[in-house]
Amino acid sequence: MLLEEILARIDWVIQSGYLDIRYDGRLPLLVYSELGWEVERETSAVELLCGFDTMLAAGRGPFDMSYLKDRNRGMIMLLLDKVEATGDPKYVPLLEVWEQIDYKKVRARIRQVIQHLSQSAP
Repeated sequence: MLLEEILARIDWVIQSGYLDIRYDGRLPLLVYSELGWEVERETSAVELLCGFDTMLAAGRGPFDMSYLKDRNRGMIMLLLDKVEATGDPKYVPLLEVWEQIDYKKVRARIRQVIQHLSQSAP
């Protein structure tokens, strides 16, 4: 890809409202706009859920869930909503490990999802 094409794409996402330019001193930084973050949050939550499926398919425990700590809270809650919506208790072992390491509000939501999935089990 040529530099001109890259610059054109960057201009397009800025003009379309997906990215904003913020300044850190004199340095311009590209950051997600509200619209851009909505799209990215959804994409990230879906990718993380697919990652759960990959971990479970590999069957290699114990699971290291520390990569989820200190992530954007809204995205984490969306991920937990998606896990809950599956109704699939296969996620409970991952959630139990995750619950042990995260912050209080996230732990509380994880506990709710575990309870929901456990009730969904046949």
